[in-house]
Amino acid sequence: MESGRRTYQEVTRWLDYQRFYPTWLRSDVDDAPAEEWWRWRGLDVHLDRLAAPDAPVKLLLLHGAGGYGRMLAPYARMLAHLAPVEVLAPDLPGYGLTRGDRPVAYPEWIDCVADLVAAEQARDGRPVFLLGASMGGMLAYSVAATVDVAGLVVTCLLDPRDVTARMRMTRLPAIGRVTPSLLGPARPLDAWRVPMRWIANMGAMSNDPALTALVATDPSGGGNRVALRFLRTFLTSAPPVEPEAFTACPVLMTHPADDRWTPVALSRAFFDRIAADKRLVLLERAGHLPVEEPGLTQLGQAVSDFVS
Repeated sequence: MESGRRTYQEVTRWLDYQRFYPTWLRSDVDDAPAEEWWRWRGLDVHLDRLAAPDAPVKLLLLHGAGGYGRMLAPYARMLAHLAPVEVLAPDLPGYGLTRGDRPVAYPEWIDCVADLVAAEQARDGRPVFLLGASMGGMLAYSVAATVDVAGLVVTCLLDPRDVTARMRMTRLPAIGRVTPSLLGPARPLDAWRVPMRWIANMGAMSNDPALTALVATDPSGGGNRVALRFLRTFLTSAPPVEPEAFTACPVLMTHPADDRWTPVALSRAFFDRIAADKRLVLLERAGHLPVEEPGLTQLGQAVSDFVS
């Protein structure tokens, strides 16, 4: 291992999430996804991989602003069990074990995932599906609009140009209402890192107070500090293709039905405009981070059917 790199055998906060999932989806340090490093634009990007060399397709799990790849390990385990698929989960720049000295812009997340898709396709030619969770949903949409993927799965789709969406994403509605006008002049402060929980509505991350508290205090995820450059470039971003022109691949939205952070109506405002073949599955009794039944089982079955 190169100097400065850490592993999830050393950074073990992710183990605290396991108790919120059924026993068969839990991991420990001896039974966890394989860890890899992928060099990208001077950064060492950490990847979790559940290898399945005989599977016909791959699935990339993309976290949002409160997560990281290893946090999604129970979902990776579920999908690898239910479908013939190889699963990868990167820690996107600035989160998890993917760290760097310079402030990252949101478009770099799009470029990073697009380049990872290309690298995985070049590796063995297998088609790649994307699954974006939370803020990762719009990230996955933007990647699917720019590179060739086999299919797109999202848990929600939030357009930061929509003031209503911004008001729900941010901790205080007033922040979401005025954010673009405030962050534009703040460009000289781009390198300043602020706790994500100051900005995002982390209190609605899940419907389980204990799980929400864990996410909000996890320094790899919801307790992370994020450069203002990232927040500014995300909250003022636009997708590369408007939904009415998106026909790149089929789309599945598996939206938690009891999402107290980003209600279904917010995502439908964008989803209903998508021109591609699409399907909506509501995860019953599930919160923003879906751990409840029957929503958790419905998520696995819907994604399994989609990629199969």
